[in-house]
Amino acid sequence: MTITRQTLILLAAGGSTALLAGAFLFQFLGWAPCQLCLWQRWPHAAAIAIGVAALSLGGAAMAWLGAAAAATAAALALHHTGVEQKWWPGPSSCSGTGPLQGEGASLLPGASADSPALVMCDQIQPFFAGLTMANWNLVLSLGLVGLWSAAALRRE
Repeated sequence: MTITRQTLILLAAGGSTALLAGAFLFQFLGWAPCQLCLWQRWPHAAAIAIGVAALSLGGAAMAWLGAAAAATAAALALHHTGVEQKWWPGPSSCSGTGPLQGEGASLLPGASADSPALVMCDQIQPFFAGLTMANWNLVLSLGLVGLWSAAALRRE
């Protein structure tokens, strides 16, 4: 049985849909995202839109765009992983190098005692099997790059 380009595109766009839905679900369940977590969502949203367009229009070019979106998500997840591991600094607004560490988040405009705490990008919060959400996003996004690339290379 041969897997078609359309099937691969559906799987890849579906993977981004699942990752994005999971991010929103975990946020709803109380896992507040940091700034880098939020940035990682955008390429997945783009990949979903590209997937819809690719299923309508077809062609390898759209699949390569999907691969680029997934690669961007993976690159952002790798950057976030590096920030968590202190390999490089993160954004000053959400890492230990920033001006608003710890209780400083309460100084933000509109913040009150009931406001959620600022989630730091450089704090390791194991999620599953000893990996953080950024680590999982990296691994899964690389898999999506593979699916998108396979779709682009599929001859039909």
